[in-house]
Amino acid sequence: MEGAAEAAGGQLEAALLHIMQRHHHESLHQRKKTERAKVDALRNAVRVSDLLVGTVDGGVQELYVTEKRIELEARALLATIARYRKQTDQWLAATNEINSVLKEIGDFENWMKIMDFNCKSINAAIRNIHQP
Repeated sequence: MEGAAEAAGGQLEAALLHIMQRHHHESLHQRKKTERAKVDALRNAVRVSDLLVGTVDGGVQELYVTEKRIELEARALLATIARYRKQTDQWLAATNEINSVLKEIGDFENWMKIMDFNCKSINAAIRNIHQP
């Protein structure tokens, strides 16, 4: 019986050793599988992150380009406004000069009427003096 007990004990030990080896092997296999899944998850997270950053950067870049275009158009508009302001000031100065000249012409015309009236008055006075 001792031999049978030893044989049974040896078989039990061998069975336990086999179970432990299989457990160890499955544990290593499971660890490798977990590590692969971690690496894949990390790679996918980086890819998603890159895609999100690319999308956001693309929008930011588009906004930057649009902002620069608006700035250029605003500068061009300011230059046009300055040119129109200068032209308007020139027209205003020319109009003021024309008004001044017209006033002088009006003053001269009025002076001529007064001179004409004075000459006619003097002429009439001279005729009255020389009339018999």
